[in-house]
Amino acid sequence: MPELLATDFYYLRNFEFVMDWVGARYADLLSAEEHAFVRAFMQQPECSRALLVRLIMRKGDHFRASRLAYAEIGDIEQAALPLLEQGWLVTDQPIEVDALARLLLKSELASLDLGISQAGKLGKQALLEQIAAQGLSARPWSAWPGIPPDDLYSLTISPLCERLRLLFFGNLSQDWTEFVLSELGLQQYEQVPFCTESRSFHRAADVDDYIYLGRCRDRLDAGDDVAEVLAVFADFATENPWIERRHQRLRFQLGQQLEREQRLEEALALYLQCQHSEARQRAVRLHERLGQPEQAYALASSALAAPHSAAEQQLLERALKRLGRKLSQPQPATQPETDTPTRLLTLPGPDPLGVEHAVAEHLAQPEAPVFFVENGLICSLFGLLCWDALFAPLPGAFFHPFQSGPADLHDAEFASRRASLFADALAAIDDGSYPAIIKHRWQSKYGLQSPFVFWGLLDEPLLDLALRCIPARHLRLWCERILKDIRANRAGMPDLIQFWPGEQRYCMVEVKGPGDRLQDNQRRWLAFCAEHDMPVEVVHVQWEATA
Repeated sequence: MPELLATDFYYLRNFEFVMDWVGARYADLLSAEEHAFVRAFMQQPECSRALLVRLIMRKGDHFRASRLAYAEIGDIEQAALPLLEQGWLVTDQPIEVDALARLLLKSELASLDLGISQAGKLGKQALLEQIAAQGLSARPWSAWPGIPPDDLYSLTISPLCERLRLLFFGNLSQDWTEFVLSELGLQQYEQVPFCTESRSFHRAADVDDYIYLGRCRDRLDAGDDVAEVLAVFADFATENPWIERRHQRLRFQLGQQLEREQRLEEALALYLQCQHSEARQRAVRLHERLGQPEQAYALASSALAAPHSAAEQQLLERALKRLGRKLSQPQPATQPETDTPTRLLTLPGPDPLGVEHAVAEHLAQPEAPVFFVENGLICSLFGLLCWDALFAPLPGAFFHPFQSGPADLHDAEFASRRASLFADALAAIDDGSYPAIIKHRWQSKYGLQSPFVFWGLLDEPLLDLALRCIPARHLRLWCERILKDIRANRAGMPDLIQFWPGEQRYCMVEVKGPGDRLQDNQRRWLAFCAEHDMPVEVVHVQWEATA
């Protein structure tokens, strides 16, 4: 038998890394039980530790011994003994019918001695229904009559491991299988400094609150009535701003579910009490649907005075136009739309590489190269210039050393929480130092994961052309617009950019193929560019007719 490589235990090394990380960063938040587990875990034989991690990574808490086979672990029974002694595994935990069904094949389930007539001829679902109808109580594996000869191992530490996983990832949507250090070696990450002040969880109660909200969301996903879920956390309160944002997001999701169920009055009441950034615009729409135009107009008018985002502003302005006509009210004062230059091109095609490629080839000249950049160039310039602000170690932003960007990137308060840092970054545009800063970041940070920088697109020639041909004023305006609404404004930018380096100018080009129309976020970007005299045009393409 060939010697096993150290990488065969990669998952164990990953788990041990997590234990060390959580223990060093959150020692004051761990309970006595959690501290005891971390200490005792490292004292177990390697194969036993590996088996436990394998089971933790699998779905559910119950595992048949006959279905556990790992070459690097070897004898499962021997590896399990220390885990049984610690009480992390047990063999006599009562099993409910639904858990039993997941562990047994249909033929095995039919072989149970439960007095069901012609069990073998029933489908698995019908068989389960008959078993459930008997009202059988949970019992240990071996106590089920006719159970196949096998051992069953049951995990007892899932809640403890869930808390450790939450402390490391900062969420419960990622599981252990996503953390593979051997694969992370293919990617590089910014080394964000971690300190006590940057932690998102400051008290053990914060961890409890996060898990509690997660349980409420699970109930929603499981189909529980919204009113019942709301009642569960009716008195929920937290002093942690990051967790409060999650609380408001859950309330908004509950409102969305009420809308899907056509319980519009209940949804409206929930939205009106919700602080989520999209709650007001949904409330306006529901007032309209419920035949309450006056209330809708009043709410939209007050919201428009301080919109959360350009997207919300656009929706509110449209609502006020509709409502104003219905109520004979003045139309909202909006910025007059500036027409974007538009032209029609007839090109041979269709181009197998896409309509953007066809237009780029048509426009390109030796002295005026064209690049297909879409959102990549502007976002990359923003990401390089604002690197330090984006990777600032604020609470709710970074949890472990393998994040490509801050976890709160799409929170409404993302930019305001870093206002001074972004102001410092944009000041470099005003004093003229930004080209050197961006070039230095491109060199020193090259290849590090970032939510904005497209390393595969941004080679040095393209970067040099951009810094030479794009005015500083335009770059600042782009950065400011992205910061107003990162989720919405990091997309919708024109497809192509053409440079005239000899004249130090550029033009962006939005390409639309046959039958394609501008999306809302694209319209907003084009209007923004036109408002600020940025060179941009829309090219509509039709293919030459073939004989």
